[in-house]
Amino acid sequence: MATADARSNIRMLPSAFPSKAALALEQASRRELEATMRNGTMPDINALAGWEFRGHNNMLELNAIPFAELAGIKKFVKGFHRDERGKVMGYNAGVVQNARDGRWSTKPNDTAPKKFGFYETVVPDPTSRDNAYLHSALLHYGLGGNGLNPMAQLRDYLVQVDPQNPDLFLGKAYFAIGPARIPLNYFILERFRRGLTDYAAR
Repeated sequence: MATADARSNIRMLPSAFPSKAALALEQASRRELEATMRNGTMPDINALAGWEFRGHNNMLELNAIPFAELAGIKKFVKGFHRDERGKVMGYNAGVVQNARDGRWSTKPNDTAPKKFGFYETVVPDPTSRDNAYLHSALLHYGLGGNGLNPMAQLRDYLVQVDPQNPDLFLGKAYFAIGPARIPLNYFILERFRRGLTDYAAR
């Protein structure tokens, strides 16, 4: 269960639009984002469950090509929920790619978003290969039941940007190839709306 302090700090009706802090992170340089990752704090994993979060990808651009915009993945939603085993699991959902400060609308609609890219949310094990940020929450797609989907190779680290703000997070994604971990992008998450409160069939 979430701590009393975490529950008291969560806004019960988050804004439908991104905050100025989230938009500033989305425009930050890689150096600034990496500093924020290293200075962040571990999220309360239990307080993530039952919520969906607005997402911005800040892709590591190749040859100045804005890959996220071209691929239609600049904006997205991540959700967290507790399954029947008590584990905090998660999923992704596609979003209409409108203005970066516009409203998030999941696809195909807001009442039944299509879920994909499943993961388990765990505390990083310092003895494992996936231990880049020990003060983060690790979104481990290899534990999410993705089968042979390449998304099973994703490893996302998530930190809380401000200890006083339990609604804003910065993440960094890696792709696992054997023992190698290839950095892909940074991403910003901000509390969006109530999501799944328990396990639901996919």
